[in-house]
This record gives sequence, structure tokens and C-alpha cells, in this order.
Amino acid sequence: MQESPECLLRLLQRSLKDPNQVKQIHSRLITNGHLHRNPNPTSSASKWTKTLFYNTLIRAHLGFGQAHKTLLLFTDMLAHQAPPNSHTFPPLIKAAASSSSPCSGTPLHTQVVKRGVWGDPFVQTSFVSLYAQFGKLGDARKVFDEITVPCVVAYNAMIDGFGKNGDMGSAVSLFESMPQRDVVSWTSVISGFGRNGWFGEGVQFFKMMVHEDVIGGFVKPNEATYVSVLSSCANLDGWGSLYWGKQIHGYVIRNEIQLTVFMGTALVDLYGKTGCLSSASNVFERMTVKEVCTWNAMISALSLNGKEKEALDLFEKMKMEKTLQPNEVTFVAVLTACARGNSVKFGLDLFKSMSKDFGVEPIMEHYGCVVDLLGRAGLLREATELIRSMPFEPDASVLGALLGSCKIHGTTELGNEVGKKLIELQPQHCGPYVVLSNINAGKERWDHAAAMRKTMVHAGIQKIPAYSMIDVTRKVEL
Repeated sequence: MQESPECLLRLLQRSLKDPNQVKQIHSRLITNGHLHRNPNPTSSASKWTKTLFYNTLIRAHLGFGQAHKTLLLFTDMLAHQAPPNSHTFPPLIKAAASSSSPCSGTPLHTQVVKRGVWGDPFVQTSFVSLYAQFGKLGDARKVFDEITVPCVVAYNAMIDGFGKNGDMGSAVSLFESMPQRDVVSWTSVISGFGRNGWFGEGVQFFKMMVHEDVIGGFVKPNEATYVSVLSSCANLDGWGSLYWGKQIHGYVIRNEIQLTVFMGTALVDLYGKTGCLSSASNVFERMTVKEVCTWNAMISALSLNGKEKEALDLFEKMKMEKTLQPNEVTFVAVLTACARGNSVKFGLDLFKSMSKDFGVEPIMEHYGCVVDLLGRAGLLREATELIRSMPFEPDASVLGALLGSCKIHGTTELGNEVGKKLIELQPQHCGPYVVLSNINAGKERWDHAAAMRKTMVHAGIQKIPAYSMIDVTRKVEL
């Protein structure tokens, strides 16, 4: 017995999170001819039934993370002359944004205008996000300005677009002009500052949020807010990094806010980077749920603070967790620990096993770690051979690791060769010039050392002055 279209539609709408069920229903729709073109529809309702089917299928496949399939369904929809409506396009625009193809937005924009749904604010807001995603800020702003009465979601999309494209001045200006703000508005600005390296401004904006809107009961920081501001704290220079991180951690505790996986991971990262290993360990141990990123942060914290053996032991413990699969970041952290702890054999064996045992293909950062591992151990010939065998050209981080090893071991000839290649990649960076000068000076090759310094002067390159900082406590309240 053939199911009615209405019955299949209800079944499909209840199965949006079940890929296998959606696939089966889709097959039945095709078999029963419910998605095919009907040249003589008996009613307006039957005409739009196909649209409802396609809209639901599009939404389902977007939820499964299948952007390409989502866009293909729209092609089928047009081929079978099912008329798209305003509900069709927002998920399609999201799929286009995640497809990494800037060209996919243009035909969708054309279809939206052709189908007469351009005035729909949800469609317009989706296009704001799409154009901003691909760096087309002018187009995003033009669409935003065409929205008659922008809602808070539209404002947030535009602010996020400015932040992702480095225009924090416009982001703050638009934020200040908002008639109403929500937690996403504040978080978009805070994360925008962090994304663009304005970490202090991100922390200050969080303070403003607490004093202006949180105390007044208008908004509450959410997980994304805390993760963004803690990440900014972790990257602050000087005393503020640890101080403000502790202040925010204290705020979380005082307000009895549940510590989520990502908030806990951000705290582990913060305390690890600021040398508070005991605090990092305490947060890590108290977390009942730990994701791969949490283990990565703790391994990095141990490695950064001279506990390389403990970092490797933790990695072994992580491998015993059946639900966890080490990723690219894990291997950067572990290989860094190997380099700093002079665990050459373990590091090389791990590097060789990445692809075979864990399904992780080595990227530039992994090669840089192994070059550093070999170089620190004095195995400069092996490090050089590894660079030559790389499936891609080495970048400045890889060559910089080898140059640093040449300085440690006083290898002048190789150092000069690597240094010249590094200067070609970074002609305005003072580092290679200074290291080359020091390598030659260490071998009393004063003419070569002086020549390198003169080259710096003639190129207008200045050595970045070194400085020391101490962490001091200041009485500042959130």
C-alpha cells in the first residue's frame, strides 16, 4: 500500500536527526513519484507539497553536515519544478557558506530575486553572513542596509562579519548603534577582538558587558563568551594575563556557573601558558567530561612548564580512552614535548605512526617539531634530510627550527645556508639576521657577523628589543 504524501512528510519531519531514516524516506518519495514533476496538479496544496518535501530534505542534510548534498537537492528541486519559497533559502545559504566556494552565493542570490523572496529578513540576514564569510564586506553591508528594520540577529551577523574580516572599528560602531543587544552581540565583539590580536580590548569589553548589561539583568554571558574572553586572557602580555584569567575564573565560581568542557579547556590553556601548572592540573582533574581538546591543552601545559615526561605519560593515558582519537593538535603538543625532553626515539616512532596508526597525515607543524627534535639532539644531518623529504616546501617555522639548532651547535656552514633561505622567506624579519650574525660571531668570523648587521641597517630592519616582565597583583574588581 502506497503511503500518502502527508504521512511521509510527517514521518520525514520527525526523522530530521536520523540520516538512515531520512535516506529511506527519500527513496520512498522517489519510488512513489512524490518528488517528480506533476504537469496537472489538482490543487495549490499539492503544488506546494513537493516544496515542503524538498525544504525538509534540505534542512535535514544541512543538519548532517552534508553541504554539497544540500545544494544538489536544490538542483533536483528546480529540475522537478518544485517552486522554492522563503523557507528554502536560509539553509541553502548556510550550506554555501560552509562549502568554501565563494561562487556558490551568486546563483542563490539570483534565485532569491527571481522567486520574489528577497524582502524576507531571514533570507537577507543569511546573505549578510554568507558574504562576510567570504570576505565580501561591501556586499554584506549593502545587504544589511537593505533590511528595512534589522533585527538583533541581523546586527549580530554584520558585527561578526566585521570581526572576521579585521574591521573592529566598524564592529564596535555598529554594536553601539544597536537598539537592543543580546549575549551574541557582546560575544561577537569580544571574540572579534581576540581573533584580531586585540586581547586587552576583548577583556575590557567583557568588563563593560558585566557592568552594563549583566548586572542590570539584560544578558548573561554564555559558554562562547567565557571561552572567548579566557582565550584573550591567555594571550595577554604581562601581569594582566594571569590576573584577569583568575578574576574571570572567580566570577564563574561565585556565580555558580557550570564549567563546561570548552570553558574548562580554556582555563587549562590559560593556566598552562601563565605557568600555573597546579591550577591547570586542578581544573583538568575536576572535569568529569574531557574532550580531545582538553587533553591537548593539558599535554601542552605540561610541556610548556618543563614536565615533558609527564606530558608523554598523559598522552599514553589519553590513548587508553576508547572514545578519544588524537588529532593534529595532539601530535604537535606531544612532539613538542619530545623535542624539549630530548625523547628522540619516542618522537620519531610517534611521527612515523601518525598516519598508519592514527589516520593523521603530518602537516607543516609536525615536520617543524621533528626538525626541532632532531636539531636539539645534534642530529642536524638527519634534520636536513627530513626537510628535503617533505612533500611540500618548508616554511619559515621549519627552517627557523633548523637555524636555531645550528646556533646551539655552532654549525656555521649549514647555518648560513639555512639562514639565507629564511631571509628570502622573511626579508623584513630581524630574527634570521640576528641569529646568523651570532652564529658567525661565535666562530669569530667577525667580518661575516658585521656584514649581516650592516645588511640589516641598509634594509631598515631593527632588532626587536628584549625585555623582562614580572607578574604583580593589582586591586581591580570585575
